[in-house]
Amino acid sequence: MAPDESVVHIEGPWTHRAVHAGGTRFHVVEAGEGPLVLLLHGFPQFWWTWRHQLVSLAGAGYRAVAADLRGYGGSDKPPRGYDLPTLAADATGLIRALGETGAIVVGHDWGGLLAWTMAVLDPKCVRRLVAVSAPHPLRLRNALLTDPFGQLKASRRTFGFQLPLLPERRLTRHDAAMVGRLLEERARPGWPEPAESRTYREAFRIPTVAHCALEYHRWFGRSQLRPDGRRYARAMRTEVEAPTLHLHGALDPSVLPRTAQGSSRYVAAPYRWRLFEGAGHFPHEEIPDVFDTELLGWLNDPEPDR
Repeated sequence: MAPDESVVHIEGPWTHRAVHAGGTRFHVVEAGEGPLVLLLHGFPQFWWTWRHQLVSLAGAGYRAVAADLRGYGGSDKPPRGYDLPTLAADATGLIRALGETGAIVVGHDWGGLLAWTMAVLDPKCVRRLVAVSAPHPLRLRNALLTDPFGQLKASRRTFGFQLPLLPERRLTRHDAAMVGRLLEERARPGWPEPAESRTYREAFRIPTVAHCALEYHRWFGRSQLRPDGRRYARAMRTEVEAPTLHLHGALDPSVLPRTAQGSSRYVAAPYRWRLFEGAGHFPHEEIPDVFDTELLGWLNDPEPDR
């Protein structure tokens, strides 16, 4: 029997609540008081990926809010709206629904791609940008075309996700065993622990989550040849004006460090790049203490340099 949304209501030093933005209900988890930091997860995860940062940010005087993205966890799972402009509008609407006009936005993986998108399409909403394991979308697009034995090969699973129905079945059968394998393949040796893997596998088995999560990949792949994709690419040529911190694991096999590092060309504001040795695609979970030291040090710097 598939689990229900209650599996993502994990207890801790935080509060759970529903927030409505743009006609969509989002499940958010909140801790602390102070400047708003919006935390956006990636694939195949949910808000819980930020459990360490919810604690550290709250302790450092920030209001940390981790959201389940559209289609994930306890948030609504509509049939459409999995393109990056719509997802970015979700997040900017969420900031306003939380009572703020802007926020520090921290995004990992797909959450990072939509954070980059927010910074371009609604720049007043993004006061600072932190991209984790996420190149600028145009940099990723370019690397897929020009690095066939590097980033294109590393992204081969994404191409398999373009098929209808079959990928959903593969991801969810045998208690979502493939989700556990995806995490292990992309992380440093020894992560995740069995209990962590089980948590993500259970959350991914919530009805329709697998389909919604794959729609992100399908839009990105198919839009390259469609007018909406071309419009998006043109819009994303605008340089990011928010101070940007770019964090990446040196062992990341799915988004190569060389792909991410080229993102600086799209940032007009101060930009800082940090590569974590010994970490894979999930540095905020694999080495949370090192990650949090870097993140908080940058956030507490009133004038982050290049």
